[in-house]
Amino acid sequence: MKQKLLLFDGHSIANRAFYGVPLLTNKSGQYTNAIYGFLNMMLSIMEKEKPDYLGITFDLSVPTFRHEFSADYKGNRKGMPEELRVQIPLLKKVLKAMHIHIIEKEGFEADDVLGTLAKAGEKAGMQVTVVSGDRDLFQITSDMIEIKIPRTKKTGTEIESFFAKDVVETYGVSPIAFVDVKGLMGDASDNIKGVPGIGEKTAIKLIKEYGSIENLLDQVDQITQKKLKENLMTYAQDARDSKMLATIICDVPLVYKWSDFEFDLALDSEATALFRDLELKSLLTKLPKMENEAIAEAEEVKVEQWKTTDFEKFLQESKDQMVGIAYFVEDNTLGLGVAIGERVGYSEWDLTDTEAKAVLIEFLESATYQKIVHDSKNFKHELLKVGLGLNGVCFDTFIAAYLLHPTNKSYDLAELEELFINKQSLMNLENLLGKGKSQKTWLQLEDEERINNLGKRSQLALSVTEAMKEALQEQNMTRLFYDIEMPLIDVLFDMEVEGIKVDPEGLRSYGEELQGLLDTLTTSIYEAAGESFNINSPKQLGVILFEKLGIPCAKKTKTGYSTAAEVLEALKNDYPIVAQILEYRQYAKLKSTYVDGLLNVLTEQNKIHSTFNQTITATGRLSSTEPNLQNIPVKFEMGKKIRQLFVPSSENHIFLDGDYSQIELRVLAHMSGDPTLIKAFKENIDIHALTASQVFHVPFEDVTSMQRSNAKAVNFGIVYGISAFALSEDLKISQKEAQKYIDGYFEKYPCIKAYLDEIIDFAMQNGYVETLYHRKREIPEILASNYNMREFGKRVAMNTPIQGTSADIIKIAMIRVHQKLKEHSLKSKLILTVHDELLIDAHKDEVEIVKKLLKEEMEHAADLSVPLVVDVHQGANWLAVK
Repeated sequence: MKQKLLLFDGHSIANRAFYGVPLLTNKSGQYTNAIYGFLNMMLSIMEKEKPDYLGITFDLSVPTFRHEFSADYKGNRKGMPEELRVQIPLLKKVLKAMHIHIIEKEGFEADDVLGTLAKAGEKAGMQVTVVSGDRDLFQITSDMIEIKIPRTKKTGTEIESFFAKDVVETYGVSPIAFVDVKGLMGDASDNIKGVPGIGEKTAIKLIKEYGSIENLLDQVDQITQKKLKENLMTYAQDARDSKMLATIICDVPLVYKWSDFEFDLALDSEATALFRDLELKSLLTKLPKMENEAIAEAEEVKVEQWKTTDFEKFLQESKDQMVGIAYFVEDNTLGLGVAIGERVGYSEWDLTDTEAKAVLIEFLESATYQKIVHDSKNFKHELLKVGLGLNGVCFDTFIAAYLLHPTNKSYDLAELEELFINKQSLMNLENLLGKGKSQKTWLQLEDEERINNLGKRSQLALSVTEAMKEALQEQNMTRLFYDIEMPLIDVLFDMEVEGIKVDPEGLRSYGEELQGLLDTLTTSIYEAAGESFNINSPKQLGVILFEKLGIPCAKKTKTGYSTAAEVLEALKNDYPIVAQILEYRQYAKLKSTYVDGLLNVLTEQNKIHSTFNQTITATGRLSSTEPNLQNIPVKFEMGKKIRQLFVPSSENHIFLDGDYSQIELRVLAHMSGDPTLIKAFKENIDIHALTASQVFHVPFEDVTSMQRSNAKAVNFGIVYGISAFALSEDLKISQKEAQKYIDGYFEKYPCIKAYLDEIIDFAMQNGYVETLYHRKREIPEILASNYNMREFGKRVAMNTPIQGTSADIIKIAMIRVHQKLKEHSLKSKLILTVHDELLIDAHKDEVEIVKKLLKEEMEHAADLSVPLVVDVHQGANWLAVK
């Protein structure tokens, strides 16, 4: 098997990481997002490529031979953002601490170093992969040299891969000829001139025909197009010079040996300290440590193995004390790590043994034992499957970690050890158990590994708790944690267990209706195209639209023409077939996600049991998954029909829906103290009509429906820090007119303008904003030198306190409603929350009491300077209550 050489274009990948990851800083204010993103990308690619050799190249801030040849070379490039520039030396320091080889050469660019190393690696019989965002490197591809181009998307980083054959397939020319194409068309990013009037298509066509710039210029008399011929003759030297500038040098005089590129990712104490200083703690848990360092870092934890009698003795000794717990439930076996004080134990329970189960019930279901659990809601679900309950959870480290670090992507216990007590004794679960098809179960681990890991995790849950409590107190989030987030766990668990019923026959009938619409659209699309093809295939669709039908192509990718939604949206008004394709996609999405998807997760009781996530959104809003019930489309008729299929649990029940009226605007009125807005809400004046009257200077009674609609967009847009451009897009008006609306709004509501300005100033001074309940969100972007990033930070700063406070109020309402339903021993159940509404599956005998209870508890969830107003409706299905 060939050895593999993996090379990274340092500046290119750092730049991509910088713009792909929100600004991050450590406590001392050092920016770290580019470093974090670079290392994550590097480790991810290394995991897939499994290289034998690894090297990173960087450009040096000294002129190269190209600059000496052309004073204009790259002369139009803007300087690197300061937030990125200061991270490059730190990134190099981190890489060197990790013993990863960095290679640079004065007078040459990183591309030249990459080309030289890649060709040398190929000559040595290695498979070579070069990772860069620079497509100029396509010229060095071969059967053995691959270029990987990372592309950042909303769903994450995607990688495009190019060998020589892929370059030929995409561009129609060989890798060697690719540089001739660049020479003709030039490169604006590098300020390479090329030949005026020649773009990519013309350049490719000419090089395919003539093979090279030199052959083309030798045979320029054969060119029949007058202007093209004239330009080629006039700018012949520019073409030659441009080719020279675009050509990667593959024989740079480098001094190295392949052993320099060997690597070992095990961290020593220097690297560990650097990672900690930069607060790259989630990365620390992914990387191994040198054996002697790991021993130095980890305090030895002796895990006792307990039988049932030992555990019973432990129960007697641990009453009224906090107990750390770690667990797994597999194949009727419960693995339980427990820690109390300095003592750590592990026991494994056969859940078919009724006597043993009775001992577990005494411990798990009794509130006498104060339990610290990481992700207690998940533990409750695992226990429910084997007929056990869980009570007495006094602290959930998973939830606390989310409150203290709401933008983190992961909250594994091993990462919390790094975050809160500056130790690393455990690897995270993904590294321990693996992932995907190769993921192990706990019972597949060696006995010693399983026992030690569960025992140590229980001890870790106990040890991080004190540090987390202190942090919550310092951040003034103790009440938020204990009074809102912790009680909410039980509410969400009960909602997930209860589920919501779906009419299966109605769902199937709806699916058939959608299929009929899809069939009709398919026929129409085929007729317009003049042939049948796979509408779901972007490649086939691109050929039909942009080649056969000659529709202007906006974007082309490696695999063909882009048929992304934003591309087609721009074309739909001019081309009926494009509008039909978008409609087809809409119906296909409804069928696959909400018909096939829901049918796949229906239980025997015709219920779906969604998971409500507490730790996903930075604003504190809940989200739901498997399936996502908060994203059901309701803006068009066929989308609305889905809600009609969600029905009460029996004929004796109906739905009651409590919906906050304009909660975010009411929160804005309270937080800004604007007297006009407060007065309007207190007197129950139509706020959108009032805004229209104020902004458009018309009497309140003369406000038109269009003016009210536009004012509504402004009202809600202000909450989200909307720009004049975005408002103009929403209302289909000029940007100037949109700005006039916004200025008029702030003129009539000056306290709101003052409040939003204060919030931005606070964020710029403190680096975060908070809700009324002190939920915090860090916003390093607000200090960025990049305008777009800075403006994004401002919008987040304006929106988070309002949306986050609204989310907190909803959570309080859920807790109050849930508790009241239980207090009154009612059969009615809270089953769903979607943004500002709560849905109750109410027994018909309890409708009046539940209506009253729902309205009262929601309206009294918070004490604001304006009333919270809740509209309660009842109906035979979810659509009917709206």
